[in-house]
Amino acid sequence: MDPVGTCHSEPVETGTGVWSSDAWFEWAVSWLDDRLAVAGRARTGPARRHRVRPWSVVLTAPTDAGPVWLKATAPGTAFEAGLYELLPRIAPDHVVAPIATDLDRGLLLLPHREPLRDADLVDVLPVYAEFQRAVAPHVDRVLAAGVADMRAPVMPERFAEARRVIGTSPELAGFADTFGAWCARLAESTVPPSLDHNDLHADNFLVGPRFYDWGDAVVAHPFASLLVPLQQVGPEERDRVRDAYLEVFDDLAPRADLVATAELACRVAVVARALVWHRAVSPEPGDYTDAPLATLRSLLG
Repeated sequence: MDPVGTCHSEPVETGTGVWSSDAWFEWAVSWLDDRLAVAGRARTGPARRHRVRPWSVVLTAPTDAGPVWLKATAPGTAFEAGLYELLPRIAPDHVVAPIATDLDRGLLLLPHREPLRDADLVDVLPVYAEFQRAVAPHVDRVLAAGVADMRAPVMPERFAEARRVIGTSPELAGFADTFGAWCARLAESTVPPSLDHNDLHADNFLVGPRFYDWGDAVVAHPFASLLVPLQQVGPEERDRVRDAYLEVFDDLAPRADLVATAELACRVAVVARALVWHRAVSPEPGDYTDAPLATLRSLLG
């Protein structure tokens, strides 16, 4: 274990059945207590399960220095623990530094941060864009942490992968050339790749603002991050929100070019979003089973 509490150990079983068991809960609380002790903190009350999903489980507990949150991830998103270690070194003012991580088990322990309530995307997205610009020179380190590569040149392969593992139809099969042309145009962008949160909505904003819950993250054209927030606002707000974000990139290309690139990036991002959904739900089909194919088919309009 290093000074910030990183622990390496043998992998353990995951999934809702494991995470819902008393045995796993007792083990997780023991791990939490051990990591708190290393950090000079102590639990002051019972831990409880906050949420159990096929892709992760979250526990919370009170401590003598405020609440903490323990997250255990499925193998497909175990990279999140390493990403939480890396991002505070690159952009410490925009993320939450973990109390402890276990890279092999995909565990992370986070301090409590207040949610950013009633946030206006026009205020938040420029800060997120600044974060992306800070991360862009470090994408090789992000990829080395295990984050999926969804940069424009590889997206035609990702589209073929999505049709293979999620499902296809004659319409999707016939869309490969169009999608490939989009990717080729996006690859010509003067804006460098960066980290795409891939699920950037208000529930993932903290006071600061800071950004968290990186289990859906990919490396992509940064403008792909607009896909989810622009789906959360009405048509009358879309241009205002988009332009506030793009202003941070105004030194890289004329605004008209940035607007066109944003539209293109959001189209291409649909495939990354579908694959991330598949990664999350494929181990345990359930309530979200149809989400990957529905997302992929949204490419068709």
